Amino acid sequence: MQVCYSSKGLLDLSRLEKSINNMVNAGFGEMMLDLSIFYAKGHLETHGENGSSLDIKEMRGRYEKLMHYCSKGTIQIEIMRAPHLKWDTKRSDLNALMLQIGQECIMNCGNSGRRNIIIQPLFAGVSKVDEWKENHRYYYELGRIAAEKNVCILIENQCNNINGHLVRGVCADAVTASEWIDELNNELGKEIFGYCLDTAVCNLCGQNMGEMAATLGHRLKAVLIRECDGIHEASRLPFTGRNEGGMSTDWPSLIRGLRRIAFDGMLIIAAGDTLGGFSHLLRQQMYPVIKSTAEYFRWQIEMEKNIKGYPVRVLFGAGNMCRNYMKFYGKEYPPLFVCDNDSKLWGREICGLEIKAPEVLKELPPECAVIICNTFYSEIAGQLKSMGIENIETYSDEYLPECSVCK
Repeated sequence: MQVCYSSKGLLDLSRLEKSINNMVNAGFGEMMLDLSIFYAKGHLETHGENGSSLDIKEMRGRYEKLMHYCSKGTIQIEIMRAPHLKWDTKRSDLNALMLQIGQECIMNCGNSGRRNIIIQPLFAGVSKVDEWKENHRYYYELGRIAAEKNVCILIENQCNNINGHLVRGVCADAVTASEWIDELNNELGKEIFGYCLDTAVCNLCGQNMGEMAATLGHRLKAVLIRECDGIHEASRLPFTGRNEGGMSTDWPSLIRGLRRIAFDGMLIIAAGDTLGGFSHLLRQQMYPVIKSTAEYFRWQIEMEKNIKGYPVRVLFGAGNMCRNYMKFYGKEYPPLFVCDNDSKLWGREICGLEIKAPEVLKELPPECAVIICNTFYSEIAGQLKSMGIENIETYSDEYLPECSVCK
């Protein structure tokens, strides 16, 4: 699984080289380039008004300059996002322009060797009955260029703004979106289209992200991770949108759903609004927190896949987390035994497994993994490494349903 970070809020085009150096110093290696950063806010919506026009060639020049600095700073652009209209746009005459922009973005993406680009579906001025007809024509034209450039177009879910109320919009339904993607891919004769799940849209529309992920299955290529309060659109760092009732976004549902499909696509962390709330003198201090949050999601989502990757395994920690492991994974991925540092437990059993002293781990075969079932992850990992153990994994029962304790 790849992790990357949205350019919005991270990149300052007026201090481009410094921005990229800050990202590199914080350990950011990959980025999603949101191409809308090359335009002033609201510039797209004012195209053609009072002599205003969108200069696509100007975007190309700014893009090439950015690519130059990224290559110097060893930041990889793994995915792009084409400029997109606001959900409350009053313009219904920009669909031809959106096609032109999409074509230019795909060309830039393909010419620079990038594989994926997110392109918003048409919705402004499109009636409900004509959604598929208009988008089929639009995406098919884009898909032909994408096929030539070996680029995958990711369709993203949208909100619909009705008198200030946000409801489910185009491609917010996973079944419908899957049908669109399958039909377009069949017509083009190859896998040109996939899906990007925007978590803020799901939150605003009250959708179960886990079920959406399960329905989309292999079509789900990217997840745009961003927090909002469930009422207003925002791109905040996950877990910063808590309200009196707890979490605003149902992250456990998303994590469980992505585990179910063994998601191996791209996680895109968008935290521009969180960074924007800080003084520019403090924003750089937030970078490690953003990176740690991204790695937390990666760990939680890949946990089952990592457990599955070993032919044999041993658990370390004979507490409730061990019991939960046995409840959910013990039958499919059975451990040989359990280890614990508490000498009073040695020789006893937990969930039918003998509890042994850590010293026996030195006798394990090289293909065996030790799975830590205790929240003192770093301490135990350090202990295991000092013993020469190389295959170390960590288990968490944070997002599992409540289970009955093994007897």
